[in-house]
Amino acid sequence: MNQNLPPVPLTLEGATVLHQMMRVKFAELRALPEWERVAIAEECAALFDGKRSAHFAMLGHKGDLMFIHFRRSFEELAQAQLDVSRLRLSKYLEPTHSYVSVVELGLYESSQKTYAAMAEKGAEMHGDAWNEGVEQVLARQREAMAPRLYPDVPAARYVCFYPMDRKRGEQKNWYQETMADRARMMHDHGMIGRRYAGTVRQIISGSIGFDDWEWGVDLFADDPLVFKKLIYEMRFDEVSAVYALFGSFYVGLRFEARDIGQYLAGNLPGFSGSR
Repeated sequence: MNQNLPPVPLTLEGATVLHQMMRVKFAELRALPEWERVAIAEECAALFDGKRSAHFAMLGHKGDLMFIHFRRSFEELAQAQLDVSRLRLSKYLEPTHSYVSVVELGLYESSQKTYAAMAEKGAEMHGDAWNEGVEQVLARQREAMAPRLYPDVPAARYVCFYPMDRKRGEQKNWYQETMADRARMMHDHGMIGRRYAGTVRQIISGSIGFDDWEWGVDLFADDPLVFKKLIYEMRFDEVSAVYALFGSFYVGLRFEARDIGQYLAGNLPGFSGSR
């Protein structure tokens, strides 16, 4: 591989994503008359369609309720955030964390082939011919990958979300490795995930320039033990063992929007969307 070619892999971007983690003021809600609690729940249930936004009952001290929103643009994502803030329920919610990102698919293999092909044609790096050739590749990939770029919230009972970085320290720096080495490591890393394809749905979102970490990872499954097994196995892989840094983990149980009243009343709802 020509070392003078761009070191940055091509990426495809799709849906914008917002995670909202909240603490619920249950004591204040219980003090309301029943008719008001019902009205608050019905208003909240009417806001979510279950495909682009979802509710999760969180485990642990990091919050009680998590909303995950997938939208087509930042404008739509901002509107979703505004819609939540205008709910009567918002008076009884205390934000504990949030995360902003964009669904991202990395194209290491396509990047190497595309850059090499442009160089062989004599195209000036980042010149008009180069950019046109790259955009043609990206356009084909966007069309082929559209379902993965703009997914619904997967219909699974459990979610595990965490942010992560690649190391940029003095001893180990992911961004100083060659494109070929990074592509090899990412391929090996991805092969582990493929073995779990039937039991877990993974959505990677890029957050460089949008939030405090570089990527957000969402795992959706009907068996929460899959999260532990998958992440543990990946820790032995070179990408994670040598170059990865992880933020806080957030785990939740999904329930239907129509059951928000049941949750606010102190009863964990089931989830009929599970396979």
